[in-house]
Amino acid sequence: MRSDVFIDSNILVYAHDEDAGAKRTKAKELIGSFWRRREVPSVSVQVLQEVHVNLVRKGVSQDESAARVSRYLQWRVIENTRALFLRSLEIQQRWQLSHWDALIVAAAVAAQASELWTEDLNEGQLIEGVVVRNPLL
Repeated sequence: MRSDVFIDSNILVYAHDEDAGAKRTKAKELIGSFWRRREVPSVSVQVLQEVHVNLVRKGVSQDESAARVSRYLQWRVIENTRALFLRSLEIQQRWQLSHWDALIVAAAVAAQASELWTEDLNEGQLIEGVVVRNPLL
């Protein structure tokens, strides 16, 4: 199954961060549009882990964070596997990315996403056939 959009953790964290101002407003609007359109974007287990950890760091209770993050399990979730890890190592070396960013790109590739929504990479960059988009610009 193909997903057109793979969403990185920073976009989801902004959607829940009451201190994020305009970024929160935009992220909530973007994420909300997926629920209204019934379009299913992709995330990975890594993304969900990062969202949970960051929400708890921002003062959201573990129970509330778990409830919020669990909602995204309705989307297409790319599992962390040996193959994904090995692919991320190749991507890390080829593109000189951090390990964590390479793992996100590998998951977006596994989802067959055409776009990766993130703030962590360069807007418009084409990596492994996936276009990086910062939807908060």
